[in-house]
Amino acid sequence: MNLTVLAASGRTGIALTRQALLRGHTVTAIARDPGRIALPDSPNLRKVAGDVNDAAGIAAVVDGDSVVLSALGTDRAGTLLTGARAVVAAGPRRVVWLGAYGTGRSAEAAGQGAAVLARMLGDRLADKVEADDTVLAAGGTVFHAGMLADGPENPRRRTVGLDLAPALDLGAKVSRETVAAAMLDEAETPQFPGAVALPLAEWFSGR
Repeated sequence: MNLTVLAASGRTGIALTRQALLRGHTVTAIARDPGRIALPDSPNLRKVAGDVNDAAGIAAVVDGDSVVLSALGTDRAGTLLTGARAVVAAGPRRVVWLGAYGTGRSAEAAGQGAAVLARMLGDRLADKVEADDTVLAAGGTVFHAGMLADGPENPRRRTVGLDLAPALDLGAKVSRETVAAAMLDEAETPQFPGAVALPLAEWFSGR
C-alpha cells in the first residue's frame, strides 16, 4: 500500500513509519524537518517536508491513492483541527487519525477520568474534538489511545470499539509501538470506518 505518515519525526510517527516499512508498504513520511525522521534510507521510504498549516503543501503530497496515518500532536490549540482539515481536503483514500481516549465521543465511556483529562488539556480539548469529528465525518477512523509510553508492541494487544471500552485509567500506559500496530492494522483492513477505536495493551473481560 501507499501510506502517508503525518508527523513522522515524533516518537509515534517513527513507530508508524518503521512498522509500515517492515510490513512491506511504501511510505511517504511527512515532517516539518525531514532530517529528524530518524530512520535509515530505504527504496520504499520518501521523507518529505510538510506543515499542516500549509494545506497546499499537504495536498501536493496526499492524493486519492494515499492512506494517511496521523501521529500529529501539539501543545498549541488549533493545530490539530487545521491538520485534519488539510488532510481531508486533500482527498485521501482513507485516514487513520490518532486522538486521545476520554475526549469527545469517548468521554462518556471513559468515565470519571475524562473530566481529569479535560482539565489537563484546557483549550486543546475543543481542538482535539473538532479534529476528530472532521476525520470521522470524512469516513476516517480515529484511534483514542490512553496515556502513551515507550516500549515494545504488546503481543496481547486488542482493538475494540466504544461499546467494549474500559474506564479510563490515567495511570495505565499503552506503548506507541502497540498503538502504531493497531493503526496499521486498520489501514490494511478497515474495521472501524467513520468510528472511534481503542488500541488496548491487552484483552480484558469486559466493563
